[in-house]
Amino acid sequence: GEDAVRRTIWEKNMQIVESHNQEYELGIHTYELGMNQFGDMTVEEMAEKLMGLQMPMENDPMNTYVPGSLEKLPKSIDYRKLGYVTPVRNQGSCGSCWAFSSVGALEGQLMKTTGQLVELSPQNLVDCVTENDGCGGGYMTNAFNYVRNNRGIDSEESYPYVGMDQQCAYNKSGKAAECRGFKEVQKGSEKALMSAIAKVGPVSVGIDAMQSTFQFYKSGVYYDPNCDKENINHAVLAVGYGVTPKGKKYWIVKNSWGEEWGKKGYVLMARNRNNACGIANLASFPVM
Repeated sequence: GEDAVRRTIWEKNMQIVESHNQEYELGIHTYELGMNQFGDMTVEEMAEKLMGLQMPMENDPMNTYVPGSLEKLPKSIDYRKLGYVTPVRNQGSCGSCWAFSSVGALEGQLMKTTGQLVELSPQNLVDCVTENDGCGGGYMTNAFNYVRNNRGIDSEESYPYVGMDQQCAYNKSGKAAECRGFKEVQKGSEKALMSAIAKVGPVSVGIDAMQSTFQFYKSGVYYDPNCDKENINHAVLAVGYGVTPKGKKYWIVKNSWGEEWGKKGYVLMARNRNNACGIANLASFPVM
């Protein structure tokens, strides 16, 4: 029955993890895999339950963030160390990654403008952003637009996460942040993304996460040549960038699959490797 099916999937996944890690030991990969809570799920099931980024129809060139040509950027920056980033959350089996990504970018700008780090409510976005499809998926700029038009977003405390679609229950008294609009980062430009992170703060990004290597990522700098930058399906938050002692460049990326996944909920993704996984294709941030 179902148990046998799950066991077969788990064994297949375990095989993927073990053979990858043997290759890692030989120096073939820059990252390690580990068995985790998704062991009995296929990548397709992951996509259905745990991703949920829908591509927008078009980009607005008037609304694009373009870096200055001569600007000096720091070699590395980590907004976790600067107190801009709330703890890693878990979206559960709801395609609300877009809401967690949006909230993360809003939290960073709230900290930057007010000096207060407050957990904001992804559930508020799931329930109330009519342009998006709640747990069925959505897009970050729609969320930023909602916060602007609604003149606010509630705190997590006043509008807690349940991980399913509900009636919109926004309450002004629980409002913790506002935003005036958003900017999209120049599509495909890792230089522009680096600049936006350094100059602005944490940035919402979309990636292709439909690889079993991503499903079981544990540590190191993630790079999978099978990653398809044209197929962006998962929204996450870029909270910094850096370089390993061996000279591998990476983005510091906050996921919303709980702390058991990855590097305490984070993944280091290859930077300046030809826009790996499409990380610079769908980046945006709110303007407060």
